[in-house]
Amino acid sequence: MKMIILAAGRGSRMLELTADRPKCLVPLAGQALLHWQVSAARHIGIKDIYIVRGYLREKLDTQGLVSIDNTRWRETNMVMSLKCAAAILRQAPCLVSYSDIIYHPNILAALAKQQGDLVITYDTLWYRLWTARFKHPLMDAETFKMEDGQLVDIGRRAQNIDAIEGQYMGLLKFMPSGWYQVENKLDSLPATTCDNLDVTALLQLLLRDGIYIRCVPVEGRWCEVDSESDLKRYEQLIHEADFNTIPWSHDWRW
Repeated sequence: MKMIILAAGRGSRMLELTADRPKCLVPLAGQALLHWQVSAARHIGIKDIYIVRGYLREKLDTQGLVSIDNTRWRETNMVMSLKCAAAILRQAPCLVSYSDIIYHPNILAALAKQQGDLVITYDTLWYRLWTARFKHPLMDAETFKMEDGQLVDIGRRAQNIDAIEGQYMGLLKFMPSGWYQVENKLDSLPATTCDNLDVTALLQLLLRDGIYIRCVPVEGRWCEVDSESDLKRYEQLIHEADFNTIPWSHDWRW
């Protein structure tokens, strides 16, 4: 099993925090986001970790990871960063992580163990985290529906909480056969469409083609740092209470 961390974007919603470093080097709880991700991967025995770089890529030269560069990071979205790692995805099973999330290693272990060509994790306790982050959680949450453990709907604006069985977290597993299906889909699309695709939009397209996407449920123990306000909120929660008492991060210090 190999791991790929997608870290090419600027993370502009982090404002001045990413003026001099990639988003994955912004610290949370005294450690860079990237440290938490690599630590979780090493904890479950993953040795081969790749990072797709773009913005301020030289800042990542000393992280001890295998670098892959998205030289078009300014004009492309995350799917094209993923495609930069196609040679790795064709060769072996790979876990793929966004660079602005942190998670307990047990989540990675559950994802790695799950069978399927393409697998994603989702948080069944998402409402706790979204309530901590947003005044109106439904304004940011997206639809997420399954049937028999397979994804059937994702990424639309949710009109009510009944349309949300969880929230996609930004963690995926590809078998080479699953990546082959993705490449076939990308090859059928105009280049400009591919350039603008985010991963959720890609998953929507795959569902329309009848491609099975297996879902692994988790119960908290992760968070997403999407903005400066997210970071401030998490640091506030950490200051107010011990890590172990925060619902989405119990048993955090593995």
